[in-house]
Amino acid sequence: MPTARKDQIFWQPGSYYHIYNRGAHGRSIFREETNYHYALQKIKIYCREFQLSVIAYCLMPNHYHLLIRQDGEWTAGLLPQRVFNSYSKAYNKMYAHSGTLFESRYHSRSVQDEPYLLHLCRYIHANPARDRLVERPEYWPYSNYLEWIGEREGTLIDRAFISGCFPDPREYAAFVHEYLDMRQMPEALKYLEDW
Repeated sequence: MPTARKDQIFWQPGSYYHIYNRGAHGRSIFREETNYHYALQKIKIYCREFQLSVIAYCLMPNHYHLLIRQDGEWTAGLLPQRVFNSYSKAYNKMYAHSGTLFESRYHSRSVQDEPYLLHLCRYIHANPARDRLVERPEYWPYSNYLEWIGEREGTLIDRAFISGCFPDPREYAAFVHEYLDMRQMPEALKYLEDW
């Protein structure tokens, strides 16, 4: 499966990227609801500014996953830089925190084929249930899974992409729950096992 190493990303219009990171020492980066809302608002702002489309996202207490399509010339790598630089400053001020908030610079992977892309979407959306934060992915409000299954009218979503892959939202819900039932990581996503 051809994917670029994280230090060899070639940012190109029309390409998809998995961008992710976690808190230093496994600590929480989102402590309360307002933290999630702040980050999501920044993601909306910078996606518009940099001509990026959000395909899938999930913000978890100690990490995040973003699946982004770069629609213009601005590199998708600017999104985590701008969003989480701003977020870190606000977090440090709010909680009188000093030192690094994240374990490292964000990680990124180029996503170059559709099966991998779709497996990654369901992996991202299944995260809260897989990590036992909620019983079912639809109970986690800080992802766009509810948009994918037609239960919420959010704006961080590419509806044309979804309907092109899963014309019936129930198909996608079944696809995600199939992964949760079997708990088997597709080979293309094995890089996430050690992360």
